Amino acid sequence: MKLQLAKNTKLLIAEDQVLAKSHIHYALEQLGFRNMDYVDRPSHALSAIQEHDYDAIICSYNLRSEQGGYFLLEQLNVAHTLPLTSAFIFTSADTSTEVVHAIIELQPDEFIAKPFSVNELDRRLSRVLSRKKALKNVYAFMDKKDYEKALAEIEFFLLQPENADHFPLAMKIKGDLFLLTQQYQTAIAFFESIINVQDFNWAKMGIAKSLIALNEFDDAEREIIQLATRPDSALEAYDLLATLQIKLAAFDDALECTSLACAMSPRNIERHQRAINLARITHDYESQFNSAKKVVRYARGSIHDKPEIYLCAARAGVDFAMTSEPEHVNNIVKQTNEYLRQLKKSHPRATLNDELAVIDARLHYLKDDSARAQSLLSDFHVDYDQHHSTEALLDRAKALHEVGMKKESLAILDAISTREEPTSDGTNLMSAYLKQEKAEKEAISLSPKTLNNTAVAQYKRGDLTQSYTTFSQAFRVMPKNPSIALNYLQSIIRARKSNTSLPPNTLADIRKCRETLETAQLSADQQSRYDNVKTILKGE
Repeated sequence: MKLQLAKNTKLLIAEDQVLAKSHIHYALEQLGFRNMDYVDRPSHALSAIQEHDYDAIICSYNLRSEQGGYFLLEQLNVAHTLPLTSAFIFTSADTSTEVVHAIIELQPDEFIAKPFSVNELDRRLSRVLSRKKALKNVYAFMDKKDYEKALAEIEFFLLQPENADHFPLAMKIKGDLFLLTQQYQTAIAFFESIINVQDFNWAKMGIAKSLIALNEFDDAEREIIQLATRPDSALEAYDLLATLQIKLAAFDDALECTSLACAMSPRNIERHQRAINLARITHDYESQFNSAKKVVRYARGSIHDKPEIYLCAARAGVDFAMTSEPEHVNNIVKQTNEYLRQLKKSHPRATLNDELAVIDARLHYLKDDSARAQSLLSDFHVDYDQHHSTEALLDRAKALHEVGMKKESLAILDAISTREEPTSDGTNLMSAYLKQEKAEKEAISLSPKTLNNTAVAQYKRGDLTQSYTTFSQAFRVMPKNPSIALNYLQSIIRARKSNTSLPPNTLADIRKCRETLETAQLSADQQSRYDNVKTILKGE
């Protein structure tokens, strides 16, 4: 460590373990640092950063309060409080895959595993502080979002031989700036020139992002799949592949990739929220509920810990219960009520009477108390108040449709659809979901809970045409339900035998039903029925 660099550097150290604090204080003094502030909580660190300009923050990931160091850097990133000219360095005794992925996603400037030696700290700090100083002008323009000037500055930087130690990072920044200024063809040529020298993952990722922006989806997919096979780029590759699949409206595939990324790095709340939206579009109610539960779990004590996450979990629970087998409903409702209890405990002052009344109405409907459900909803269905969130009004539209108030439900969907502007590339998931909800509720009058029972009754009466139609509607809104998939398949076979005219999409539905049944855990009776169905289909 250059003594002058150390003396001119102001540090903030966030550490709450006495021995660790003593060790890092000793190490920093040995390296010549004198201007150091210490805090032991993320909230205190945020206050210090607002009051002072620090050249670097050294933060323990394992702080034992307020979601720890993860919360601190997440808060700084969201609020754009920490300039790029300042360094953020994580330290952690936990080097598990989950923690490493979480840290990588937050993109600190450095990560140092505990315990570390004075020499190790010297090497890492020297590297970070010297590159921040060298690239100060570039970072200053980037902080101002003046990317054209930043690009000019980085070009000048790369012409100076004395900056050679920082050329790899500078080249990566240059590529990022090409993407930020939407110079995609130039970016591809630049990244390819980098790969010709060394096969950097970031350069291959830059090519993939540029190809997506240019709608070269096949080429982009090939690049991303290669990156997904590399452990150090798999997480970002899955996210990018999900983005590509959303653009192609391949929502099932996008959900699968997003779920894989969630499993690799479960603390990323935005990714779980994307999974919720994708699960809703694909009618995967169980995945929707599981993702909503994870949001609550990982958001506690963070900037995401708001009443909405508990409402989201409760609504997802109701959606799941509404489409589940009868024997599972009570357990799902119990979990739903637990999230409502947690909401009241965590946010006792939140004013959510309307939202809770709608959820209560849906829960009464689940208990076959439609009269009480309709009573709870009667005061709300004509209210399109802009003070209500899109999610609150969407839940109300679902509740009204369930109790038979289809006209009022569609009116709400019309009102909130105007809030969402569909993007040209189709990546607005809420817009896609609202469009789908409106189409389904216009075409289908019965609630998911009622559809299957009605179809079974029609089937038993021998009303083949009507039962086929009702089963097809049930499968449209509950394609992951094996009972409905099996019933629908049987109705198709019976309708064929009676020479009933079937629509042209029947073969596609047969494939989808079989996909559901092949991946589900079937009871002995269901397996026997499905084996019989497969024999019949094979013989046709």
